[in-house]
Amino acid sequence: MTEVLLKELTNSDINWMIATGHKREIAAGTVLIQEGKAVNSLHILLDGMLTVTASEPDNNPLTRAFAALEGIEAPSREIARLSSGEVVGEIPSVNTRLTATTVKAVEKSLVLSISQQELATKLQRDVGFASRFYRAIAIMLSDRIQSIINQLGRSNIAQGQPLKDVLFVLGKLHDSDIDWMMACGTQHKVAANTVLIHEQGPVDALYILLSGTMSLSISEDERNPLARAFAAIEDNEVANREIAKLSKGEIMGETPFIDGRLPATSIKAIEDSIVLSISRQQLATKLQQDVGFASRFYQVIATLLANRFQGMLSRLGYGRRVYSQGQSLNENIEYEDELDANSLDRMALAGQRFAWIQEQLRGG
Repeated sequence: MTEVLLKELTNSDINWMIATGHKREIAAGTVLIQEGKAVNSLHILLDGMLTVTASEPDNNPLTRAFAALEGIEAPSREIARLSSGEVVGEIPSVNTRLTATTVKAVEKSLVLSISQQELATKLQRDVGFASRFYRAIAIMLSDRIQSIINQLGRSNIAQGQPLKDVLFVLGKLHDSDIDWMMACGTQHKVAANTVLIHEQGPVDALYILLSGTMSLSISEDERNPLARAFAAIEDNEVANREIAKLSKGEIMGETPFIDGRLPATSIKAIEDSIVLSISRQQLATKLQQDVGFASRFYQVIATLLANRFQGMLSRLGYGRRVYSQGQSLNENIEYEDELDANSLDRMALAGQRFAWIQEQLRGG
């Protein structure tokens, strides 16, 4: 993990970060990011170690009340330890939701902090930097998702629930991007119970789910990845645990375009579905030749992975809610999953684009 930034960013990118950010030494126990609060800076860990924790649920209101009065921290679970080269505070760059984790220094550490405002300006003005930055973030988020799966054990992952707001990502693409995807893509029908992507198997295309529902699952088989992959491809019985349901607008098969890794999950049609398939070779060429498209594509992938990461934490029962179910909302409070006006506008645009894509494909 420590080499991701050095591999993905150029010398000029690194020089900009050094010139723009400010280094600071933080003592052990310093909280860099607080769960449920706004993140104003991106932090790069140069030396030391950070711990990432998420609060565990306490369903007893009386216990929570006394803990708050006594100033006792809510019970939390460590989900990761980060070493030099890791990035934290990336959520505002790819997701409008408040962070679901707390990041704290385990020991005296050195961090480089860059304000979110300056980072946002750089991402907007420099598409080459944006492409490399979002790709690096996608790699890190993918690793964190896999780390949770490995840490908790495959049998302990929560049962699947629908992923929400997947259409939001289409609001980040340009009309020309969608035109290209439609021109190069091929529409396929996928029958119910068909496995579209095998865990640890080869992926030949990027898929966009146009209609139907699919299941995202992990194998409960403890054999090595190669043995599991061959067993699955040969249609031998492999027990899978569903971790999410995928609905229309979801992007699948993105892993080869992040860093060449094989998929860590299987995707299977729950019902008869329709996908738009874009060949791996065509997309790889487009990403290499069109830096503007690449920056938007990797932003979309990083956004999807951020949604999956936070969704997984939520399904595991981590992360506090500002309000309880059934309780009336207060307009003066910003809730964890509340969307601002700009986000709602982008979602409306994304919905219109998706409807247009479906209409054009039906016409074709």
